[in-house]
Amino acid sequence: MAKEKEPQKLIANNKKAYHEYFIEETYEAGISLHGTEVKSMRMGKCSIKESFIRIEDGEIFVYGMHVSPYEKGNIFNKDPLRVKKLLLHKYEINKLAGKVAEKGYTLVPLQVYFKNGKVKTQIGLARGKKLYDKRESIAKKDQRREMERDFKVRNL
Repeated sequence: MAKEKEPQKLIANNKKAYHEYFIEETYEAGISLHGTEVKSMRMGKCSIKESFIRIEDGEIFVYGMHVSPYEKGNIFNKDPLRVKKLLLHKYEINKLAGKVAEKGYTLVPLQVYFKNGKVKTQIGLARGKKLYDKRESIAKKDQRREMERDFKVRNL
């Protein structure tokens, strides 16, 4: 009997990352968590707005990811802002380390979601936007919104 694939359930999304950076490549990584953290994530209590990723000694860690303490977890709850290890293959970590060593590249978490019962995060290799790039993307977004509004009015 074939195992049915369950759809991905989004826990947290980092919209700010798309505004601040050009995302060049994305990778999927597992997260090393404790039991009460997973239960808290099942209830959707996770934030990655101010988080960032760093590579240290051939391992990759996410800093600033806030997982709210589980209400029924009492003494088993961990620190909400503790550093969490990401699970990637060694060759992927080495490839990312080489890219981050280049000027202007950084790693940012884009999404946290459940996939087949496991917590995964989508990380992006990103290059920072300059102020004029941000203004340009805001102008494009406003222009697209205006076009959609005009189209909607005409079709009524």
